[in-house]
Amino acid sequence: MADDVNDTISADEGPALSIVVPVYNGADTVASLVAAIEGLDVPGGVEVILVVDGSPDNSLAVCRTLLPTAKVPLIVIDLARNFGEHNAVMAGLHQARGRHVITMDDDLQNPPSEVLKLLGHAQATGADVVYTWYQSKEHAAWRNWGSHFTNRVADVLLDKPKGLYLSSFRCMSRFLVSQILAYDGPFAYIDGLILQVTQRIEKIEVLHLPRAMGRSNYTIRKLVRLWMNMFVNFSVMPLRISTLTGMGLSVLGGVAAVFVTIEALVMQATPRGWGSIMAAVLLLSGVQLMILGIVGEYLGRMFLTANRKPQFIVREAWRSGAAAKPARKLAKRA
Repeated sequence: MADDVNDTISADEGPALSIVVPVYNGADTVASLVAAIEGLDVPGGVEVILVVDGSPDNSLAVCRTLLPTAKVPLIVIDLARNFGEHNAVMAGLHQARGRHVITMDDDLQNPPSEVLKLLGHAQATGADVVYTWYQSKEHAAWRNWGSHFTNRVADVLLDKPKGLYLSSFRCMSRFLVSQILAYDGPFAYIDGLILQVTQRIEKIEVLHLPRAMGRSNYTIRKLVRLWMNMFVNFSVMPLRISTLTGMGLSVLGGVAAVFVTIEALVMQATPRGWGSIMAAVLLLSGVQLMILGIVGEYLGRMFLTANRKPQFIVREAWRSGAAAKPARKLAKRA
């Protein structure tokens, strides 16, 4: 019978590849995903880590039924609530033992057969991370637009290489994973952490299939939260934009004051100017509130981080071969 999951396992003792899969509403697809991975011939071996992120369906029960018959080392992690995709990936990375780690979704839009192609490219190039990109992306139009917007903004905020698509289907080296795990804050953004560590980045084209079942778990609200993690946690650009906006409006206000003074000296009867005054007050008030909101967002996140808001909390975890026995050393990450 296999040992319980340990907090720290030497990569030399582990397989060539770990695959981390955050699971949310994946009860209909996760078994097929694991079966497809089990059929891969990965030199050096592969392990699969399923992180059930507070899924409202029976994903946890399905994942646990896979443990007794798993043909590859399988770890199932049950988070105490929904922490979000990137935090769930962090929980999985803490247990990954592979010399390379691939992260992928549970919806089968990334064919498991592409895993070997991705791993082979990472091994051949020696890159710290290999991102995937798609000739045709089978998502809804609004989701594609949101991804495009995120990537364009990341070009500026995160010093991302031009043309690089930040896909969740990526392969990372053991070195990169160890550096990412040094982050213990509650607002994890995997791509931001990657770009802070390395510029040894490669990309490779892979297939992207239509969603097999159900619909995307991403909503507008979740995308906005993801954007905020990128904007605020990994860049001070919003503060710089606020400063430049304030400076620009100050200059504009000075020019307007000069015109008002000249108008008052030249004209016999100074117009009331109610409309212009209200327009100026509303404009400046709106900008001030926006800037205060940005500063408040930074302060709020600093407050939550200082108060040790957990990055994730593991309720229970199991390894294949010990399915009935919870792992003792998988603790919360705060």
